Amino acid sequence: MTLALIGTRPRRRGLRAFHGIWIVLILIAALLAGICIGETRIPVSTVLQVMANRFWDAGYVLDPIDEGIIWSYRLPRALVAGGCGTALAVCGVILQSLLRNALADPYLLGISAGASTGAVLIAVVGIGAAAVPMSAGALGGALLAFGLVALLARMAGGGTGLRGAGQIILAGIAGSQLFNAMTSFLIARSANAEQARGIMYWLLGNLSGIRWDDVWLALAAAILLLIVAFWHMRALDAFTFGAESAASLGIPVRQVQVVLIVVSAMATAVMVSITGSIGFVGLVVPHAARFLVGVRHALLVPASALIGMVFLIAADIMSRIMIPGQTLPIGVVTALVGAPVFAVILIRARTVSR
Repeated sequence: MTLALIGTRPRRRGLRAFHGIWIVLILIAALLAGICIGETRIPVSTVLQVMANRFWDAGYVLDPIDEGIIWSYRLPRALVAGGCGTALAVCGVILQSLLRNALADPYLLGISAGASTGAVLIAVVGIGAAAVPMSAGALGGALLAFGLVALLARMAGGGTGLRGAGQIILAGIAGSQLFNAMTSFLIARSANAEQARGIMYWLLGNLSGIRWDDVWLALAAAILLLIVAFWHMRALDAFTFGAESAASLGIPVRQVQVVLIVVSAMATAVMVSITGSIGFVGLVVPHAARFLVGVRHALLVPASALIGMVFLIAADIMSRIMIPGQTLPIGVVTALVGAPVFAVILIRARTVSR
């Protein structure tokens, strides 16, 4: 028995190393695709030479225009798209587990809409603009929106269990409409025509103005969210069976809920302040990950993070090449792809449940 256990340990380590290599290769391939494919095709060799010049001072002679496009535009854009996809997908996993509802995600629960309102308050109206960054305004709006949604669900009679989860989804839809209306009112009230056009385009999801400062902020938020999700994997597994089951296993239910929801709202707010509101990532990606790896969060969280990253980078590529000479808002692309995929998931789930 002992010898058998000892023999399985090297195999498990080897399997983890194999999976780790594949994850790294997928990450590199996705980033290279995001850099190379666009309005102007750039060879992989040129991208690698730019990286070598920047990181190791290799001394390759390159066209300054190509080097500027790669380093100052496409690489930051691909990194932010990857970080945003990772964060939104993991937020979806967390919220679906906590609420035990397949429709839970930052978009449907009003978190994205509240973050948009908070960001617009800072950017257009100018409330606290001298001291408060857009990401902080978005975080305040996200937390306020979710607080109002939770209060509305409680007042509507939503308790624990499936009924409570259903009530909070309905409250989230109402909250989303409310905060979207508030955002539109603020834009109509305070923005000039040029500002309104730019903000409405940004609200649909826009990666065109990404800079390196945005990269560090987006990656920091995504990494923090991943750390918190990995730290609470056991609790997330328990919440799959309900808050009562989690409490019976000794998990501090309220504390865990507050931590996970606040960190999810923070990550969503940061992404909204950078890219605008992008739907369907947090809704569709967790379902795709469950189909591939099952429901255990030790596998579900990293799988969702990886799929979310690849999905949003691919959506960004499609937004640049679908219409020649024009860049679509990335939120339009995620909706065009995500809505049919989610419909297929719903139909498949109904077929399997029979």
